[in-house]
Amino acid sequence: MRLADKVALITGAGRGIGRSIAVALAGEGATVVINFPTEPAGAEQVVAEIAMGRGQSVAIQADIADSAERDAMFEQVRRRFGRLDILVNNAAFDPDTIDFLDVDEEVYDRVLDVNLKGAFFCAQSAARLMIEADHGGRIINISSVHGQQSLPAHAPYSLSKGGLDALTRQAAVDLAPHGITVNGIAPGFIEVARTIANFPKYSREAIAERIPLGRVGFPKDIAALAVFLASDESGFLTGQVIPCDGGTLALMSLHR
Repeated sequence: MRLADKVALITGAGRGIGRSIAVALAGEGATVVINFPTEPAGAEQVVAEIAMGRGQSVAIQADIADSAERDAMFEQVRRRFGRLDILVNNAAFDPDTIDFLDVDEEVYDRVLDVNLKGAFFCAQSAARLMIEADHGGRIINISSVHGQQSLPAHAPYSLSKGGLDALTRQAAVDLAPHGITVNGIAPGFIEVARTIANFPKYSREAIAERIPLGRVGFPKDIAALAVFLASDESGFLTGQVIPCDGGTLALMSLHR
């Protein structure tokens, strides 16, 4: 129970990686706030799953790109719990492949508003609550290998994740005097329901052949690292973006 008596907020936690992180943090004793942007069904399922393990959680709706909804979410956290110890900036919008010349301002703005601006102001609001409680804290940004290496037709998403990596480093420096650590996780290929839905011919085995460790990643791989970064064990680690990718970035670097 490494996170007993801690309060954690995970954005975009109704499915995929966010869901796995929420369940993992609750399993270590944290009270978990599950943020979801629109449909509550996924978040309600996570609450039920955590309750089955006798964990504590609550779901709060908010589009983190909307300042009023975002502020209302953090005010709910403050009034209900009086503190926030862990923030996981997981919510993201990915328009999938889109040619550089076809990117319009609507797509660009939505990607950056959620993935970077939303994450920035969530981190700011979380830090204020952490400083107010005077117990330090942990901020974990879920980035991507796309923030460090480029693939065709991923311009807005790559830009947003590169910016998120810069935010991780900057916030780590600025918040260190308050005992708040800020780190990032850069997932590689992670198999989630959305992956399978978007690739009708998806083959786990074919993807695994392109990953040095010989398998695809799963949300639990990211969740395990998030638990470590949220715990006291990571107390001297800050400003780092850690790839969790089966060696993908190392291989990509060899082929630059």
